[in-house]
Amino acid sequence: MIEFVKMSGSGNDFILIDNRHKSLAVENLTDFVKTVCERKISVGADGLIIIENSDCADFRWRFFNADGSEVDMCGNGGRCAARFATLRGIAKEKLSFETRAGIIDAEVRGDVVKLRLTDPHSIRVDFSVMIGDRPSEISFINTGVPHVVHFVKNLNQFEVFDVGRKIRYHREFQPEGTNANFLEAIDRHTIRVRTYERGVEDETLACGTGAVASALISSLKGLAESPVDVMVKSGESLKIYFSKADQGFKDIYLEGKAKVVYEGRIWDEAYKR
Repeated sequence: MIEFVKMSGSGNDFILIDNRHKSLAVENLTDFVKTVCERKISVGADGLIIIENSDCADFRWRFFNADGSEVDMCGNGGRCAARFATLRGIAKEKLSFETRAGIIDAEVRGDVVKLRLTDPHSIRVDFSVMIGDRPSEISFINTGVPHVVHFVKNLNQFEVFDVGRKIRYHREFQPEGTNANFLEAIDRHTIRVRTYERGVEDETLACGTGAVASALISSLKGLAESPVDVMVKSGESLKIYFSKADQGFKDIYLEGKAKVVYEGRIWDEAYKR
């Protein structure tokens, strides 16, 4: 049996497994992730996080989307991993962990986690692409993973799944594809965001790196300034802090709640077919 903890970061849910002692012995890791993340059939989650030993930080993580793809970074997943590490005695309240996007710093205060992200890159503001049969003005930024940001009217009624899927697979962003964020600016310190996530292949209740991407692009367009409260579909709010730099941004932080849902053991019946 495989011990795990289920956690939620503002609506993004994750399966976390402590593999520091290399106890996770599965034949095909990609198939394992896809199976246990499948809702109704197994545990169900937006992603799976494996905690391992690190030579340069408190721990190393591997992050997998629900489709089994391994990606560099996930903001809400990072916050859950940080709190998991403090609860398990792996790290203290101020910690760092190793990712494929670089070393990430975090501070845990109860169920609130503040995560420092790596500096964004590949920023493009206000360019036009064809989405379906119509041109749309969008922006792009990589906040550890690629994100398109698109301002829309009437966010509640917007077809996030249909348009998000077209953007995710658009030839402009191949071969990796991209996440797609749709937002409304409320005031200079508040925005509302809905996100279609690559790898989950659906709209999710929250996306940490997407919230950061949306806040930074809003700032570049003169619509927001730090700190920015990002209201996500789950009803929770993520707070984004940042400073402007010559080539973009620095000192970028993502803050919000990371909740423990339950812990248990995965039987092999849940992933062997």
